[in-house]
Amino acid sequence: MSEILFLAHRIPFPPDRGDKIRSFNVLRHLCQLTKVHLACFADDEADAAHLAALREALGGALGEAHVEVRRTSRAAAGARALLSGKPVSLTLFDSGATRGFAHRILARPEVGTAFAFSSQMAQFVPAGTRLIMDFVDMDSAKFEAYADGGGPLASVHRREARCLFAFERETAARAAFSLFVSDAEADLFRNRAALPHADIRALHNGVDLAFYRPGAVPPAPAPARPLIVFTGQMDYAPNTDAVAWFAREVLPQIPGAHFAIVGRSPTDAVKRLASERVTVTGAVPDTRAWLAAADVVAAPLRIARGVQNKVLEAMAMGRPVVASPAAFEGIEAEAGRDLLVADSAEDQARAIRHLLSDATRAAALGAAARRRMEDSYSWDARLAPLAALVSVSERKAAA
Repeated sequence: MSEILFLAHRIPFPPDRGDKIRSFNVLRHLCQLTKVHLACFADDEADAAHLAALREALGGALGEAHVEVRRTSRAAAGARALLSGKPVSLTLFDSGATRGFAHRILARPEVGTAFAFSSQMAQFVPAGTRLIMDFVDMDSAKFEAYADGGGPLASVHRREARCLFAFERETAARAAFSLFVSDAEADLFRNRAALPHADIRALHNGVDLAFYRPGAVPPAPAPARPLIVFTGQMDYAPNTDAVAWFAREVLPQIPGAHFAIVGRSPTDAVKRLASERVTVTGAVPDTRAWLAAADVVAAPLRIARGVQNKVLEAMAMGRPVVASPAAFEGIEAEAGRDLLVADSAEDQARAIRHLLSDATRAAALGAAARRRMEDSYSWDARLAPLAALVSVSERKAAA
C-alpha cells in the first residue's frame, strides 16, 4: 500500500473535542496501514506544540509533518472571500506554505493518496491526485441552518452555504470516495449533490470504550442535586444556542434541579447564564468526572450536524441521556431503550423529571446505553472499512 498525505484543519491532538476525536482516530488507523505524512493547522502556538505528543501517541508511525498556526482573521478571510467568490471556510484556512508542503509530498511517487479531513483541506490537493475526502458533516447545511435562524448575519451565512456547497459538490465529483459521519448525513449530501458517479459513503464515529466507562474516574463534587450536565466546546454556536435555550425554557420546568455547563472557552453569553441553578465550569481537567456526577446528561441541540460525540461519550459512561432529535440523528441506538429523545421544552423537561424521580429507570437506561456502545461503537470496528477504501482507491487510479 502506498503512503498517504493526511490533511486536517486542526492538529489531530489531543482528541478532546469532536473534530479532533475523529481526526485522531482516523489518522491512527491509517498509520497502522502504511506510512502517513501530515499537513494541518493549529489554533495557536500551544496547540501546535502538541505535535510531539501526537507522534508519541502514534508510536512513531508518522512521517513528515507540517503544522501551521492559522493567523488569518475572520474579517480578512471575509474580505478575500468577497473578492474571490470563494466561501469564507476556504479563505480562512488558505496558506501558501501548507499548499507548498502538500504539493511537495504528493509529488513523491511513493505517496499515492491524499486523505483530506474537512472540506476546506481539499483546496490543497492538486487536480488529478487520488483523493479520499472525509467531509465529516455537510457544513453547507449547517450554514443554511444558521441563516434560517435569522439575525444580522443571516445573509452572510446564506452566501456561505451557497458557496460552500458548490465547493463540496466539486470536491465530491473528483474524489475517489466522499465520507460522512452518518448515513443520514451521507444521504442528505447524496440527494442534494446529485452526482450519480460519485461514491458517497458513511464512515461512522466510534468512542473510546476503555476511557469512557462507568467507574473510570471519581465523580466531580456536585454543586447541587439533582444534577443535569451538558458537555461541549462552549464557543461553538450550536452548543451556546443549546445551553441558553435549555436554561431559559427547560430548566424552569424542573424544580430543584441544577444545570452544569461543562466545557472550555465559554462565551460571555454563556458565562452570563451562571446563577444559583446554573454552573458554568469553563475548562475542566476531565469531563468524565462531570459525566460520572450527572443524574441526567442533556443534549438539547437545536442545530446539529453528523453525530454528537458528547452523546456517545455519555452513553459509554453509562449515564441516562435525554437528547433532542437533532442530537440523536445518526446515532445507532433505540430511543426509549438506550436513551430518551424529546423535542420541545415541555417534552424534554418531562423526560428529565421522569428520570430524576425514578432512579431504577435511570440506571436501566444508563446500563442499556453502555451495552449499545459496547455492541457497535469501538473505533476499530467503526474504522475497519478504511483499509479497503484506500486499496480500492489505488486500484481505481491504476485502472
